[in-house]
Amino acid sequence: MDFTLSNEVKRDEIVKKLVEGTEEFAINRPGNRIVITGKGGTGKTTITAILSYLFAKESHVLAVDADPQMNLPYALGMKKELAREIVPLNRHVDYIEEKTGARPGSGWGEFLSLNPDVSDVVDRFGIDVDERISLLVMGTLHKAAIGCLCPENDLLDSVVRHISLRNDDVILMDTEAGVEHFGRAIAKGFGHAIVVSDVSFNSVQVADSAIKLAWDLGIQKIHLVFNRVGSNESSIKDLLKEMDQSIPFTVDYIPYDDSLGAVDPSVTSLIKNNTTILPAVEKLLKRVQNSE
Repeated sequence: MDFTLSNEVKRDEIVKKLVEGTEEFAINRPGNRIVITGKGGTGKTTITAILSYLFAKESHVLAVDADPQMNLPYALGMKKELAREIVPLNRHVDYIEEKTGARPGSGWGEFLSLNPDVSDVVDRFGIDVDERISLLVMGTLHKAAIGCLCPENDLLDSVVRHISLRNDDVILMDTEAGVEHFGRAIAKGFGHAIVVSDVSFNSVQVADSAIKLAWDLGIQKIHLVFNRVGSNESSIKDLLKEMDQSIPFTVDYIPYDDSLGAVDPSVTSLIKNNTTILPAVEKLLKRVQNSE
């Protein structure tokens, strides 16, 4: 069966057959499958990186960079010259052709098919940040091609479905403003959405949309995080009134810390020096772990 031309129900049936015996196990571990989203510039990549190091104290972590800015390697502390050399998965044209049967940019006349063995993607393209954290840089879906027969999109969609089934990893996926880009691929394996906002009306509006998208996709554990909160904390109550209250979500606050600018983009110094940010992210981590 042609994977791309299948409707969503058929796609789910295909994936279930390909990974028979593992999908149920993965879905039963929703606390280990977390997507982080929010308006650009709110600090979601920083939070993803800190959570990666905190989770890595007890588990192996697969940090997935699905944001087109591709800043997660820097936030995790990779050397800048090495981070700049990373080729995102959506630009590995040979791999895309190998798995989908079509080469990006080759035209629309080819049929796309799914090669079930995308489970090799982490072994082939994953980067070891340290012994407990691996990094996979996805790139992003081509906006103009969402929903079309695009081999890059098909490959990334398939990879998201399969990495969510990795039994031995905590999965943290840093995305751009919305989670609709991967649609049901996210919904099938990810149990938590962390939505990051700053204390501004525009950012909260983006967060409100992201929460609705996550909920519509079936992600029921949603955590709104206000980042860089200073003396403006009192205004958060008014901002929350602007949001849809019919969807349940928790609220956390991460304080403003001017030391972050001194170590940006890497969070490794924040982890070692136990800054004021760290206890707040640790509280968020415990909330996620205890909300099963």
